[in-house]
Amino acid sequence: MAKKPSIPKGTRDFSPTEIAKRDYIFEIVKKHFRTFGFQPIETPAFENSETLMGKYGDEGDRLIFKILNSGDFMSKVDDATYGSKNSSALTSKISEKALRYDLTVPFARYVVMHQNEIEFPFKRYQIQPVWRADRPQKGRFREFYQCDADVVGANSLLQEVELIQLYDAVFADLKLEGVTIKLNNRKILAGIAEIIGAQNNLVNFTVALDKLDKIGVEGVKKEMLAKGMSEQAIAKARPLFELSGTNAEQLNTLDNLLSDSGEGSKGVEELRFIINTIDDLGLQSAKLEIDVTLARGLNYYTGAILEVAAPEGVDMGSIGGGGRYDDLTGIFGLKDVSGVGISFGLDRIYLVLEELGLFPETLDKTLDVLCINFGEKESMAALKLVTLLRYKGVKADVYPSKAKMQKQMKYANNRNIPYVILIGENEMNHKTFVVKDMASGEQKSYGLAQIQDFIKTL
Repeated sequence: MAKKPSIPKGTRDFSPTEIAKRDYIFEIVKKHFRTFGFQPIETPAFENSETLMGKYGDEGDRLIFKILNSGDFMSKVDDATYGSKNSSALTSKISEKALRYDLTVPFARYVVMHQNEIEFPFKRYQIQPVWRADRPQKGRFREFYQCDADVVGANSLLQEVELIQLYDAVFADLKLEGVTIKLNNRKILAGIAEIIGAQNNLVNFTVALDKLDKIGVEGVKKEMLAKGMSEQAIAKARPLFELSGTNAEQLNTLDNLLSDSGEGSKGVEELRFIINTIDDLGLQSAKLEIDVTLARGLNYYTGAILEVAAPEGVDMGSIGGGGRYDDLTGIFGLKDVSGVGISFGLDRIYLVLEELGLFPETLDKTLDVLCINFGEKESMAALKLVTLLRYKGVKADVYPSKAKMQKQMKYANNRNIPYVILIGENEMNHKTFVVKDMASGEQKSYGLAQIQDFIKTL
């Protein structure tokens, strides 16, 4: 007995309906990318391992899918390496390539390789799949699409403002109201660590702080103590745990807290510019909020940090995020090229729209018209009509065989086709066609010279 087929964990098949819904999101996002002046690029599905490894921290490295070398890949492994059972040493011998983990590092590689062909500032967008050996759960997959917009070669904070506007424009167009764009700055986190004497423990400090909404104040304190921070340092950080109020009030609190830190004060200044500018320009539907516990991407973000939260009541993690990385291209030898970018979590956005019932009902309509097949001569007449309709941009088809009428009508119903066309012997003789409205059951006859009149009703 043949084994039942399956697909790898964390991957999915997509039905025609699901593809239509995904394309709906893609098209709206692309539209706004272009409106904001971004240009598309694509990079290979896999990169040289040295391009990816070491760019995402130890955790990221563990989640990168490695590709085995072709041929007899074990022949280059010496007995000592094989016997050591050291996975890192063995991997370097048998794998030279890996599936891309995100689109940002490949983009940095692209910029360095094509720097003489690019006009700076360079605004690029990229929509392609990425792969992570992560534990699958709701909204988290091992194969998923990322949708990135980045600007390199411009250090103006207007870029951050523009990316916030881009988020707002896309979510407003998707009718997704109540989205919150959270904003922080890496300089603020570094300044806080400096003030409390934990500058040498910045990563552990911020990782613990990032969990405030999940494990609470006591949980954060316990984790900080476990990571080697003193009670005195944690007490100094206490105002962060209770930071609240409007954006302006939080900025004032941070101003006072970080007055003795040059870097921290610079971060507050940058946040204030972004928030004041957005306040002047306004947003369509999204909310912009300071969140000093936000610490995503600390390994390469150097300034603003952004994260988008789904509307309240929707059980979903972040649906977007990004930030400024002032020297990401430096990892490939091109120094001092400022960059800032954001990513849309398309798979999670899909789940949110589905949960809230925000997909348009018409997305299921893959055909406007189906011509019934009454036989060889009739089907040729139907095909001629369908050809004319297709030339006019109408989505039309002919049922491929002379099946029972009931079967053909059931097919039209199951595919949600709004109109069925009937061309029998009588219609052929009179050069007409009959259109049946599947919703109302009404039928109307048109002459072949009246095709345009029928198209106007669609």
